[in-house]
Amino acid sequence: MTGALDGQAALVTGGGQGIGLGIALALAEAGADVVVLDANSTAAAAAAAAVQGRGRRALALAADVTDLARVDAATVEAVASFGRLDVLVNNAGWTPNEPFAGSAPETWRRIVDVNYIGVLNCTRAALAAMVPARRGRIVSIASDAGRVGTPREAVYAGAKAAIIGFSKSLAAEVARHGITVNVVSPATVDTPLLRGMLSPEQIERRERANPMGRLGRPEDVAAAVLFFCSPGAGYVTGQVLSVNGGVVRAG
Repeated sequence: MTGALDGQAALVTGGGQGIGLGIALALAEAGADVVVLDANSTAAAAAAAAVQGRGRRALALAADVTDLARVDAATVEAVASFGRLDVLVNNAGWTPNEPFAGSAPETWRRIVDVNYIGVLNCTRAALAAMVPARRGRIVSIASDAGRVGTPREAVYAGAKAAIIGFSKSLAAEVARHGITVNVVSPATVDTPLLRGMLSPEQIERRERANPMGRLGRPEDVAAAVLFFCSPGAGYVTGQVLSVNGGVVRAG
C-alpha cells in the first residue's frame, strides 16, 4: 500500500493510542497526511509526531467526539491545514466490562455517546468537506460484539450495531457524491483499553478461544481500513469486514 494514498488527507478519531494509532501510522505509510483527533491532547501530539517520523504531515487536535461544536471546529481546522479531507476513520470508542443489570444509566449514555453519537458527529462534519469535493472514504470501526453479541458489553454491542446500520444506510445516500462508507468489525484487539478492562485471566481465555491462538493487533485492523481507503475499493461501499482470527464467522 506504500504510496497508494499520496496527496490525500485523513482524519482518525481516537488516534492517540491503540487501534487508532495503528491506523494513523498505516495511513501515513500509505502516503496520507494525518489529522490525529483524540480527547487526550498529549496522546494526540505523540501520535502526530510518530506520523511525522514517517515523513508525512500531521496535525494533533484535542476533541471529545461527543461535542458536536468542537468536532465541527476541528474538522474545519483540519481542512484549512491540509486543504482537503479525503478519509475519515471513526475509531474513537469506550466501554466498561460489566453486567447490564448492575450498570447505571449514566454509563449507558456515555457508551452510546462515545461509540455512536460520536460517529454521527464526525461523519456529518466530514461530509461538509467531502460532498462538495465529490470524493471521500468513511470507515467506521464497529465490533463483532455488534454482530453476534458479547456478555458484559450489552450496551456497547448495541451502539456498535447502530454503527453498522447507519453506515449501510449512509452508503446509499452518498454514493452519488463519490463517497464510500464501510465498516471494519474487529473482535478482541490487544490495546491499552483492553488491558485496563480485562484481567490477565480473561485475556488468556479469549486467546485460547481464538482459532489463531492470539488476540487481534492494531495493525490487523489497520490493514482492513487501508483496503477500504485504497483505489481498488472504489466500488465497495456499505460493507462490513470482520477482522477476528476466525473466532466469529457470521455471514
